[in-house]
Amino acid sequence: MRHPEPPRRTLGRRLSGLVEAVPALRQARRSLWRWRDRSRFSEHHPVVAGITSFVLVAMVATLLVGGTLYLLGRIRDGTL
Repeated sequence: MRHPEPPRRTLGRRLSGLVEAVPALRQARRSLWRWRDRSRFSEHHPVVAGITSFVLVAMVATLLVGGTLYLLGRIRDGTL
């Protein structure tokens, strides 16, 4: 094309331009990108993370079922 249309100045592009213009905001954006790209514990130790999450979920489920049974027993006895 000989005369392409200029890119639209959307809100996202304006905000991106503002962030790039202010050095502190630019540094904060780059540090956020580095933080997001870090490697997670579960990526380095998938077995440990899987076992830990399974145990945690099993404990929470047991507590919820036990609490429900306790409340149903109290309702049945009429003390609640």
